[in-house]
Amino acid sequence: MSDYLVIVESPAKAKTIEKYLGKKFKVKASMGHVRDLPKSQIGVDVEQNFAPKYITIRGKGDVLKELKSAAKKAKKVYLAADPDREGEAIAWHLAHSLDLDVHSDCRVVFNEITKDAIKESFKHPRAINMDLVDAQQARRILDRLVGYKISPILWKKVKKGLSAGRVQSVAVRLIIDREKEINAFIPEEYWTIESQFLRGKDQFEGSFYGMDGKKRELKTEEDVKEVSASIKGNSFTVASVTKKERKRNPAVPFTTSTLQQEAARKLNFRAKKTMMIAQQLYEGIDLGKEGTVGLITYMRTDSTRISETAQNEAAGYITDQYGKEYLGIKKEAKKNSNSQDAHEAIRPTSTLRSPAVMKEYLSRDQLRLYKLIWERFLASQMASAILDTMSVDLDNNGVVFRATGSKVKFPGFMKVYVEGTDDQVEEKDRFLPDLKQGDEVFSKDIEPSQHFTQPPPRYTEARLVKTLEELGIGRPSTYAPTLDTIQKRGYVSLDNKRFVPTELGEIVLELIMEFFPEIIDVEFTARMENSLDEVEDGHIQWVKIIDEFYKDFEKRITVAETEMEEVEIKDEYAGIDCEECGNPMVIKMGRYGKFMACSNFPDCRNTKPIVKEIGVPCPKCSKGNVVERKSKKKRIFYGCDRYPECDFLSWDKPIARNCPRCESMLVEKKLKKGVQVQCTACDYKEEQQK
Repeated sequence: MSDYLVIVESPAKAKTIEKYLGKKFKVKASMGHVRDLPKSQIGVDVEQNFAPKYITIRGKGDVLKELKSAAKKAKKVYLAADPDREGEAIAWHLAHSLDLDVHSDCRVVFNEITKDAIKESFKHPRAINMDLVDAQQARRILDRLVGYKISPILWKKVKKGLSAGRVQSVAVRLIIDREKEINAFIPEEYWTIESQFLRGKDQFEGSFYGMDGKKRELKTEEDVKEVSASIKGNSFTVASVTKKERKRNPAVPFTTSTLQQEAARKLNFRAKKTMMIAQQLYEGIDLGKEGTVGLITYMRTDSTRISETAQNEAAGYITDQYGKEYLGIKKEAKKNSNSQDAHEAIRPTSTLRSPAVMKEYLSRDQLRLYKLIWERFLASQMASAILDTMSVDLDNNGVVFRATGSKVKFPGFMKVYVEGTDDQVEEKDRFLPDLKQGDEVFSKDIEPSQHFTQPPPRYTEARLVKTLEELGIGRPSTYAPTLDTIQKRGYVSLDNKRFVPTELGEIVLELIMEFFPEIIDVEFTARMENSLDEVEDGHIQWVKIIDEFYKDFEKRITVAETEMEEVEIKDEYAGIDCEECGNPMVIKMGRYGKFMACSNFPDCRNTKPIVKEIGVPCPKCSKGNVVERKSKKKRIFYGCDRYPECDFLSWDKPIARNCPRCESMLVEKKLKKGVQVQCTACDYKEEQQK
């Protein structure tokens, strides 16, 4: 018999922790929540202060039975679920199911799964924090009331399987509002003039800045002609030289939101994938002789705080590997006002476990995400980078061109890591010759270019997560499931990794805006999140928040049930007939996207995938045509429409002409900065296009 029973959430975590605690401890997994609101009914007694009705989750009976048996044999039971609201609620539900005293020191929390952190946490057990539990309950009940009251109305008036929610509906609204901005956008013309300049053997680039000492915008071709007419010859005089030293500071370590954003930019990971891999790194990886070790701290956090121990270890590593001059100034440990004090930023549990050392133990994707976390943390503890910048104004008869250059004087943190941007613009050295005021340079190839202003970009996952966080909508644990839900419901789709609203999404949002405006009101949803934080801090009772919301919400439900009109979503005809029964094929929305189905369903169950023709005959069989398809992982590829008779396949897009050298197939090869036409058989290449 073990003296102590420890209950965690996952088997992987249980195995690691049991090894650290020794023979007196038995560690078991609850596999997440054991109790929840019932799925078949609302499960909230509105008349009795919104009392929740919890039941054992279907399929958890055996798990709970095993835990109860183990608890009876143990001298003491410790509840060690994750260190957040959800984890506190799991511990509270377990305490009720196992007849434990919630006021006893039965709760243990740790931010990382390492031997020292686990042993230290068991020296400081505490009672279950009911403020955290109440905050989780309030969110769960609030979302249950919204979902279970609005969804049935949508099922009745629009179609089955729809849902509404505070965070997901706001996310859909942001995507639709952005689409409206794009559609309403009117491009404005503007021009730029670029030129290459020569000074001896040196060559550099400059752009038109202004005339007669004033900055000037070029809005029309007439403006360009006026500037061109003012330029006399190709000799320019250096009018001014400005040299500055600029400091660039490192980014702070990752929070949940910034990790999802950066993993999307640099690794092309969806938010859901990022969180899944981060969970694996947190729960533990088998490191051979060292056993299973958690490689990163807890990954659901909005804090950028770093423990003093972690700072000291990083400082030693930086000094040893790069030198003292690369060590940053020691920063005060900070935490976000909405984050628990137990939380830190997402960081490696040990700086000494470098990606190079971990490479043999991790899968490709695990290594890529771990490397990102490790580099970001290490860079955050390093010195600022110092850049020398130079700006030169070049004058010809009052026409001024400006050239700018920069070079890294001291790389600092940039030696390890540079934060990505949504626009994929990297800062590179741009050298200018050592020019002085009065020097003469010569222009070469002055080229005016016409441009048009662009509409705001559609949201990528990274941009949407960033916007939700900035608006105070949702919390670290909600971003990934929210993005997943709005796609599964068919409210939005991804086109070239950017969110596009569907007709269904626009219809549902319009109905919610009309009958439940507070649900999709950005400020209301942000205020509600702040209220939940106040519950967590013990400043307000959770029942009060729900009650204030429900008074108006209940009235709106009554109005919607009687006044909302039914919406008929007509099937979109696919333009072809069913080859089995001759009836028209229609386009349907399934869990994996759109597909074609026979309009004579259920008498005829014929379905076909939707393929996109690209106007290129199949280069292998010459009988079929090349069509665009999607793999199970939604990656685009190209194949013959006669498959399986013809097995032609290409990841690169074929084009409708052959190689001028060898007559083989030409394809469009996607590169980092554009597209290049290449031959599949020889080394023929065409100029890269943006």
